[in-house]
Amino acid sequence: MATWNSRGLRGSALEELINRTNERYRQKGLALIQKVPTPITPIRFDKEERHITLAYFDQKSTVDYIGAVQGIPVCFDAKECHVRTFPLHNVHEHQVQFMEDFERQGGKAFLIIHFTSEQKFYYLHIRQLMIFWKRAQEGGRKSFLYEELDPAYFFESSDGYLVPYLKPLSYDLETEAQVDMGGADSL
Repeated sequence: MATWNSRGLRGSALEELINRTNERYRQKGLALIQKVPTPITPIRFDKEERHITLAYFDQKSTVDYIGAVQGIPVCFDAKECHVRTFPLHNVHEHQVQFMEDFERQGGKAFLIIHFTSEQKFYYLHIRQLMIFWKRAQEGGRKSFLYEELDPAYFFESSDGYLVPYLKPLSYDLETEAQVDMGGADSL
């Protein structure tokens, strides 16, 4: 059983940026995305500060966010990476399974990775994640390199949005539609 402590706050800065972006998307009527709470059982409290200091996770979490963008169901997880190599152990097998199942139901599943050393965000769709995941399962590299990623899916804060992930999501949808219509050779 996993425990929560200060390490559980890793990525909270990224999540706060995404939460603010989601609120702005909601206000503009572009998307309705909710943070999925992780169920925990508190063990120890700091009564003076009135907060939990130790807790156990009740169950495995799925993804960080779930909702809809213009009628399209989406789910995604937020990850931070301080170097140019992303270790796949940062994504859990049950999360990958959930995202694959979500896609099979007609939704879009992806990761938002903040490469802090580069000050860039990356939209990693489940199709690309699965290429790296299968490579690792077959005995290959257990991580992927910044240089292996498609430059078209890198993005930065812009237009008043802190983590404007709808831009790469839109590009992903357009690219997928072109492939579905037989335009793969035009890519």
